[in-house]
Amino acid sequence: MREMAESPLAGKPPSKIIAVRGGYRSRAMEHGTVPPWPSYVLKPPSTLASSGDPVRRPPGCELLAFEGEVALVIGRRTARVAARRAWDHVGWVTAANDFGVHDLSHADGGADVRARGVDGYTPLGPRFLRARTVDPDDVRVRTWVNGDVAQDATSGEDLLFSFSDIVADISRLTTLERGDVILTGTPAGSTVVTPGDVVEVEVTASGRSTGRLLSPVANARYGLRAPGAMPRADDAARAAAFGANPGNAERLFADSPAAVLAAVGSVSAATLAAQLRRRGYDSVTLDRLRAANPELKMAGFARTVRYVPLREDLLRARGGLDAQQQAVEQIRPGEILVIEARGDLTAGTIGDILALRAQVRGAAGIVTDGAIRDSRALRETGIPVYHGGSHPAAAGRRHVPWEANVTVACAGVTVQPGDILAGDADGVVVVPRGIAGEVAADAAEQERQEEFIADRVTAGEPVEGLYPLGPRWRPAYRAWLAERP
Repeated sequence: MREMAESPLAGKPPSKIIAVRGGYRSRAMEHGTVPPWPSYVLKPPSTLASSGDPVRRPPGCELLAFEGEVALVIGRRTARVAARRAWDHVGWVTAANDFGVHDLSHADGGADVRARGVDGYTPLGPRFLRARTVDPDDVRVRTWVNGDVAQDATSGEDLLFSFSDIVADISRLTTLERGDVILTGTPAGSTVVTPGDVVEVEVTASGRSTGRLLSPVANARYGLRAPGAMPRADDAARAAAFGANPGNAERLFADSPAAVLAAVGSVSAATLAAQLRRRGYDSVTLDRLRAANPELKMAGFARTVRYVPLREDLLRARGGLDAQQQAVEQIRPGEILVIEARGDLTAGTIGDILALRAQVRGAAGIVTDGAIRDSRALRETGIPVYHGGSHPAAAGRRHVPWEANVTVACAGVTVQPGDILAGDADGVVVVPRGIAGEVAADAAEQERQEEFIADRVTAGEPVEGLYPLGPRWRPAYRAWLAERP
């Protein structure tokens, strides 16, 4: 709590900390829903921490996630204030990190008292900007994990609910006291961190900065014993922690994500497509794409970016770290960069340098329905790439990289962040994450049967009753399976 001594909270902790769930368009779309109004979580004042204080993961937990946020500190008593006057009641703006340990979220029915109420789970600072010097529509929040950008959003373009609307909404029923803290929500990119990681959050507004809020992640030094709820890393917890759609959590695979990804990658795209068609999925193959390296197989989770048609003023206005670069810098091992480029092949959508950067960050592949450039150098990187064609011009000739981590339409198929994509020489197929486990298991069984059938056909057997495998051949198939190593 070193920085708190120099903050507006010095000497008196807030009476309450109120956190907005989500809060940003990108985060809402990542979770599949856009709420009509904010929802909130209360955090106890004992969660406050300062820049540099370690954030400790409780014993037995694995799903500690960060959420970089803009924090508002109330400047004077506020009750039932109108939205047009709400900003006058905000005293200071600073950076915050709303940590939560999702292994304990099962215990409190959505209130998250255990998951987000752990001591030290609301670091603030290091500097507090006076609200009177801040344009509330020009506030930017960025988060870094181990030096790599994980979140980047601005209040004017990305907030679902304005800061004034949030203050007005809360104060309709709950009086806000001077020093109370409102965490205004987090953009897409929040995910799990582990001991040894370092998370930094910075808020910039009207040319001023809070400085970087530093949170090293460490293991807790205490034990966690009954009575009381114990950690449980189930599907719902993993979905929330890693950014999948929690509304579909009950349908997520029972195995670990890594295990199911390995299972999907072990079978062919053709077999996956057949299994998905049996389940009524006829619109999951990304058509008319070609493989830069057909001999390479690909399987991974989607990390998406959407291009819009070129408009020169918008291209100039985006500046800095564009949506494509943002997506590349957010890629985690096992993810595939998926680009929606409207099938426009008259400019490249990615070249060798960004492809190399994605590969260095652990990307499992790149898929674009537009063109690639630097095609020979890109092939030589050895990363699986699927594309609509090749073109020497850069993306700026036809495209504006507009937004990352949203639902996209790539090669005629809807792809959501976190979907599983698999590819080989036949093409690319999207496997909805909620049924990935059962699809992979059935696909593996199908390929075993087809291997047996191929052996029999090679031996001269006719296909009638054999392909597909009929009752007469099932005893022989079981005996064949028993003899396999």
